[in-house]
Amino acid sequence: MNLLNSDHFWQFAYTLYAKPEQQKTLLALQNQQGKNVNLCLLLLYLDSLNLSVNAQQLNELINVTSEFDTHALQPLRAARSYLKANQNTISNYATIREELLSAELKLEKQQQHMLIEAVNEFELVKHTEPNNIELYVKAT
Repeated sequence: MNLLNSDHFWQFAYTLYAKPEQQKTLLALQNQQGKNVNLCLLLLYLDSLNLSVNAQQLNELINVTSEFDTHALQPLRAARSYLKANQNTISNYATIREELLSAELKLEKQQQHMLIEAVNEFELVKHTEPNNIELYVKAT
């Protein structure tokens, strides 16, 4: 099987996430169910390529995102949220916010790269109508 390319995935994710209805749905999955947006995007990407993951592979992908979320992305999001809530007392808030958003975007891209590296280790199954995202949403 051909290896998946993280730049192609990034472009797919960027295009999909730019759609307001998709962004709203993905953020709801993140905020209400604790799902990882990058993993959701990866699963949708695999769906678009007619590739299917199994439950064990999905668990491995969840593990790939978990530590990075805990130690890199979540603290940055918390800092951004704190600063936003206190923006009236933060000098140069707009500049700081912009720099934090830039850093978060770079971390998101790194996490996507990590996911692609993990998927490239899998033997994926071709499937005419995969539904990887449903497998993830139903996972506990």
